[in-house]
Amino acid sequence: MINIVKTTLENAMRVFTGPARERQVAALCFRETKKGKKVLLVTSRGTGRWIVPKGWPIKGLDDPDAALQEAWEEAGVKSAEVEADPVGHYDYDKLGDSGEVTPVKAQVYLAEVETLAESYPEDHQRERRWFTPDEAAARVSEPELKAILRDF
Repeated sequence: MINIVKTTLENAMRVFTGPARERQVAALCFRETKKGKKVLLVTSRGTGRWIVPKGWPIKGLDDPDAALQEAWEEAGVKSAEVEADPVGHYDYDKLGDSGEVTPVKAQVYLAEVETLAESYPEDHQRERRWFTPDEAAARVSEPELKAILRDF
């Protein structure tokens, strides 16, 4: 009986909160230039949309270091100073290889880039480019990520 009540309450709460979301970590990679801050975006492998490097948490790494690992694999960020606390989060729906959709909440960590590598694990699968925060906000799709970039 208790399990039935618990399940009913959980289902009722989803009406207000939406589906449960899986957690990812993302790196908002940036550098300071004479003309102001620049943000590093990469293209997604599937659709070619502009995104920030992101991925699933990695066992043995805290979230900021996992975000930095994703920045290495997806964008070639060789060294960066990553902040311990997230600057924000954004929700999106991740489309899987077989068409399934996974709701995701991505925690965003600031990473000030020191050096980029010419060659990195996903360099042949993605494009990377520096943008002003406003230009980056105009290129990403997720409203909450747009807001983080504009406020940056």
